[in-house]
Amino acid sequence: MNNPNILPIVKDSPWLNDHAVEIFERYERYRSVLNSIDHDFGNLLEFARAHEYYGIHFDSFRNGWVYREWAPQAYNLFLMGDFNNWNRYSHPLKRDHRGDWELFLPYHDYKDAFLHGSKVKVHVEGKNGALDRIPAYIRRVIQDLETHDFTGQLWFPEKSFNWTDRRFDATANLEQPLIYECHIGMAQEKLGVGTYLEFAENILPRIKASGYNTIQMMAIMEHPYYGSFGYHVSNFFCPTSRFGTPEELKYLVNKAHEMGISVIMDLVHSHAVKNVFEGLNEFDGSDHQYFHPEPRGYHEGWDSKLFDYGNREVQHFLLSNVRYWLEEFHFDGYRWDGVTSILYLHHGNITFDNLEKYFKDGVDWDAVIYLQLANQLIHDFSQSAMSIAEEVSGMPGLCRSIKDGGIGFNFRLAMGIPDFWIKTLKHKPDEHWDMFEMWHELTNRPQLERTIAYAESHDQALVGDKSIAFWLMDKEMYSSMSKLQNSLVVDRGVALHKMIRMITIALGGEGYLNFIGNEFGHPEWVDFPRLGNEWSYQYARRQWSLVDTDHLRYHDLFEWDKAMIKLVTDHKVLASGPAEQLHLDAEKKIIAFKRAGLVFIFSWNISESIFGFEFKVPEKGKYKIILNSDDKKFGGFGRIEGDPIYPSDKEGKIQIYLPNRTCLIFTPSSMPKSTPLPHP
Repeated sequence: MNNPNILPIVKDSPWLNDHAVEIFERYERYRSVLNSIDHDFGNLLEFARAHEYYGIHFDSFRNGWVYREWAPQAYNLFLMGDFNNWNRYSHPLKRDHRGDWELFLPYHDYKDAFLHGSKVKVHVEGKNGALDRIPAYIRRVIQDLETHDFTGQLWFPEKSFNWTDRRFDATANLEQPLIYECHIGMAQEKLGVGTYLEFAENILPRIKASGYNTIQMMAIMEHPYYGSFGYHVSNFFCPTSRFGTPEELKYLVNKAHEMGISVIMDLVHSHAVKNVFEGLNEFDGSDHQYFHPEPRGYHEGWDSKLFDYGNREVQHFLLSNVRYWLEEFHFDGYRWDGVTSILYLHHGNITFDNLEKYFKDGVDWDAVIYLQLANQLIHDFSQSAMSIAEEVSGMPGLCRSIKDGGIGFNFRLAMGIPDFWIKTLKHKPDEHWDMFEMWHELTNRPQLERTIAYAESHDQALVGDKSIAFWLMDKEMYSSMSKLQNSLVVDRGVALHKMIRMITIALGGEGYLNFIGNEFGHPEWVDFPRLGNEWSYQYARRQWSLVDTDHLRYHDLFEWDKAMIKLVTDHKVLASGPAEQLHLDAEKKIIAFKRAGLVFIFSWNISESIFGFEFKVPEKGKYKIILNSDDKKFGGFGRIEGDPIYPSDKEGKIQIYLPNRTCLIFTPSSMPKSTPLPHP
C-alpha cells in the first residue's frame, strides 16, 4: 500500500529515504502557510497585489490620489515634494490599527500640482530620528546629477504603453532555453551608460541573429551604486532610471517578444542595500520592519540587509514584487539571485558533506516556504514562465514541483561547471587534463531536475577574475588576434574556446547560458566606473567592432557560436535527455558521446592527430560531419577536406581522421528528427 507521506522525490531517489519525514514536513509547512493565505485573501495571486494598494495611486471612485505606506513602528509620516514646495509637515498621513498610513489628495485641489514627473519623498519620524525617505512602493526613482541624491518621481503618463506581444508564447523557449545574459548599461560600445532603447535597436538584432531564444537582464531593479552590477537593490518596484523610462523598458521587452525571444530578469530577493536614505532599511524607525534585527538581518559577506521571510507583510511585499514585474513589464520569468544564501541561516558558508545539512542543520524554513510560494505564484500567473535558481549547495528537490516535494524552480544553474573550467585552465597544463573528471563535472546533476549549463557568466568576467578567453590567450589578445598574424597561443586559445563551449552546451544540462560578448571571446574584464579606475567606462562596455571586423579571430569565434546554437536548436539537443558515453580515452584525451541522435567527439590532445581513429557508433549506417570546429570559417586549420561520408563496418564502427584540439559532430546521413522528452 502506498504511503501518502512518501512524496515522489523520495520514491524517485531512494537515497532520500532516511529524510522522507523531513521532506513531507517541508511540504506540509508550505501547505499550512498557503492555506492561511487562501483563507485570508482568496488565493495566492490575490495576495500578491500589495503594489495595487500601497504606494501612490489615482482613486477614480474618490476622484483623487491616495498614498499608503506600511510603517508599523513609525511615529509620524508626511508626504512632501514639488507639489507642496517640499514642506515636511503640511501633509501628514493617518495611521490605522495595522500600522498602515494613508493620505488622500483630492483631484480638484491638486490637479495643477501633483503632476507626472514631479518629485516626492516621505518624511518619517521614528526611533531612528526624523528622516526624508523614498516611498517603499514608488514606481520610479531618479538621481540628481549634481547632488547625487535619489528622489521618488510621480509616474503616470497620459497614455499607457501599447503592447503588441499578445501572440508571443514563451512555452517553446522554456523547452530548451538558450540564454543571453546581459547588462543594459554596459551593452554599447560607447564610453557611457547604454539605454533601453539603444539595446532594443542595436543589441536585440544581434541576439536574434546569434540564435539565442532568451535574454536574461541584469541590474533592472533600481540600485544606488552602478558598480554593484545591480545586486544591491534599493527600490524594488522601480526599473532603474539610468537606462531610461519604464515605457522604454516595455518597448524593449515588447520588441524582444516580437522577435520570438523570451525576457527574464535577475530578481534580487536574497538581500537589499543597507542604505537608509535610498532603500528600505529602518524605514519605520525600527531595525526589523522588512529585515531580521541584527545580527541575523545583516549579511557580512555582502554588506547588506536580509529579509524576514516569515513575516506576513514581508511576504506580501516580496510576492507582490514577483507578480509586478511579470504583469506590468511582461517579463517571462526570473533568474533568482543568491538562492543558497536565502535557504540557509549560514548562507551556504559550510561544506555540504551529508544530507542532514539539507534538511535539519541551518535551514531557514521560512525562506524555503517563501521560495515555494514565489514559484507557485510564478507558475500560477503563467505556465510558460521560467524560474531559475542560482544555487550551489545542491538542495534536493530544488527543481521539482512542490506537489512532488520540491521547491518549484524550473532550472538550477550548474555553478560547478564554470568553477571546473577556471580551475582547469588556471592550475593544469593541457597534457594533465583529466577526461574522467571532465565527464563527471559535466554530467553530474540530479535526475529529473533540469539544469542550465554555462562555461562562464558575468561572475567570471568581473575585474579580479578572467574570462575563459583571457585565461587562454591573455596579453596575446591585444596583439595577435588578426588572421594575418601567427600565434601559437592564439591558435590554442581559439581551438579550446570553441571546444569548451561546445562540450558544455552539449553535455552539461537542459539549458545553456552565455554572458554578453563572451560568445566571441570579448577581451578584458568587466569593471564599472569607480574611484579606483578614475570613474572610467573603458571596461564597462562591449566592443562590437571587434566581432564585426572579418579579419579578426573574434569574428571566427562568433561564427562558431552561432553555428553551435543553430545545431542545438535544430536538433533539440538540450530537450532530448542526457548523453550516452560512447568512448573515453584518458591517455589520448578523447571523449565521444551520443545525444539527440547526434554523435559528438572531442580530441583534447595537444599534438597528436589520429588517422584511422576507430570507435563504435550507436547504430550501423553512414555518418557525416555536420559541424567541425577545425573548419577554416571558424578559425581552424581545415584539416578535414570536403564532405566525407563514414560508413560503419560489420561491428558498427567507423574510422575517421581526428585532428587534435578539435570537436566533430556527426549525424546519420538520413537521420530523422529527434523527439524531445517530456518535462519532468
